Amino acid sequence: MEAFPIPSDTYKLGFIGAGKMAENIARGVVQSGLLPPSRISTSHSNPLRRNAFESFGVSVLSRIDDVIEESDVVIFSVKPQAVKKVVSQVKPLLSKNKLLVSVAAGIKLKDLEEWAAQSRFIRVMPNTPSAVGEAASVMTLGGSATEEDADIIAKLFGSVGKIWRGDEKLFDAVTGLSGSGPAYIYLAIEALADGGVAAGLPRELALGLASQTVLGAASMATKTGKHPGQLKDEVASPGGTTIAGIHELEKGGFRGTLMNAVIAAANRSRELSQN
Repeated sequence: MEAFPIPSDTYKLGFIGAGKMAENIARGVVQSGLLPPSRISTSHSNPLRRNAFESFGVSVLSRIDDVIEESDVVIFSVKPQAVKKVVSQVKPLLSKNKLLVSVAAGIKLKDLEEWAAQSRFIRVMPNTPSAVGEAASVMTLGGSATEEDADIIAKLFGSVGKIWRGDEKLFDAVTGLSGSGPAYIYLAIEALADGGVAAGLPRELALGLASQTVLGAASMATKTGKHPGQLKDEVASPGGTTIAGIHELEKGGFRGTLMNAVIAAANRSRELSQN
């Protein structure tokens, strides 16, 4: 039986799992105007989580089954170790007329499709800056997910940042770069601020300058379209302060260390997904 297309203008969205990632996505969808909160639902017994969703108008239903039954698009946003149990439990409700989405790290499409007994699945790897509308997400399509399904999910996750398409075989590397990457940048911001303090700046000023400098540099890289090496060269004048600082970074293996961090995290993601 051929699945019905999801009504892009009137579909209802449900979240199975009501943690911070689900909240970030739901909040971004509402704030962007993509969907009204009346068309979004979730379920959770914890009053704090219920209040978080209800604070911006999302319905918190009493049962997971109710969320699935009234939703056209269902996003599984539970911890990776709980995905199999949750999907298997609700399998009878997962008709081919529903578009299923997983944001659980390390859980492959083939397993999701087996547990759900259907392949209208899309796997998405977002990251934590979804909380401020600056996520970097990648999605890949299951066997019977359509291009129309992909457009719906691209708009959903586009409401909390940027989203790309990629083969599933790339997802461990995606995890190592964009999934874990925010933590690397937080370390860099902290280190820059510490350097400012060591050079004589007040702590608050140093942290503000470090954070805004990273934000500004990232904006330059995304908005100008210039290669980061070119942007670096434009700052580093001959015999100046910047090239002196870059020299110290190169002596410390800065670029190689960052590359190794991404590779280590990607390898760990691969290990976890195999287990």
